[in-house]
Amino acid sequence: MGSATGIEWTEATWNPTTGCDRISAGCDNCYALTLAKRLKAMGVARYQTDGNERTSGPGFGVVVHPDALAAPFGWRAPRLIFVNSMSDLFHARVPTEFIQRVFAVMEATPRHTYQVLTKRPKRAVRLAGELPWPGNVWLGVSVENEAVTWRLDELREVPAAFRFVSAEPLLGPLNNLNLSGIDWLIAGGESGPRHRPVQHDWVADLRDQCLEQDVAFFFKQWGGVRPKSNGRELDGRTWSDMPKRAPATALAAVG
Repeated sequence: MGSATGIEWTEATWNPTTGCDRISAGCDNCYALTLAKRLKAMGVARYQTDGNERTSGPGFGVVVHPDALAAPFGWRAPRLIFVNSMSDLFHARVPTEFIQRVFAVMEATPRHTYQVLTKRPKRAVRLAGELPWPGNVWLGVSVENEAVTWRLDELREVPAAFRFVSAEPLLGPLNNLNLSGIDWLIAGGESGPRHRPVQHDWVADLRDQCLEQDVAFFFKQWGGVRPKSNGRELDGRTWSDMPKRAPATALAAVG
């Protein structure tokens, strides 16, 4: 239902839904799909169906898990929580009513900070008026190349307290981004046996744009065959900035 994680920019993951499908280039080597196949082979119950109770396929059909909604109430210490590391909360097959229930849980547990990352911000915009947007909910979009920079414009339409961008896997340069209304940008290279290399200039340019536009910059990894293959230093140092208005608990989470 929730677990500690090795993801550098968060403390824990919480998956009230699982499953997704590919919609852009950043999905080509989806880590979650690979992990879902492994978990299904291990007999993990949440990955035995492939959506609509079908048992064929990799176990990565979209499935909601109402029993997972109670988990954050049991975490007494404040946590920085990545919501749906194994799914996309705004996927078309996640019922609106269930999204509302997830938001109700986040609103009812203000001690935690929730990071919701989506590749489907158009649906987030459509549902924005039907959801609460408490200060402990951050909304982010994935922007892996220039073909999907439109997601930034959609993100600005959502009344989230904090907005962020995940440029991971970074697959090309992102020149002259308009980062107005954006609090935080995460960049990172791809990992895995079919990883597509990231170039230094792409990352350095994003850092410089963030510095110029007063946006917190977090460089997660260079990537490679394994996530830690080439470290995470950029020009002689690590970059682990968090949003300037972030709660103290979130700042402490990544040190």
